[in-house]
Amino acid sequence: MNIHITIVPLVSLLAGILILVMPRLLSFIIAIYLIAVGLIGLFGLGSLRLH
Repeated sequence: MNIHITIVPLVSLLAGILILVMPRLLSFIIAIYLIAVGLIGLFGLGSLRLH
């Protein structure tokens, strides 16, 4: 059985957990998430898969 995990859902899950734990970090976490998604889109790392 192979499990394919992409990076964007992991980043969003981590961001969601951090927002629940520390709501004051909301804008900081959103900024980091948007930068990460933008870099992934620009450099084509969306096909990066962890096995």
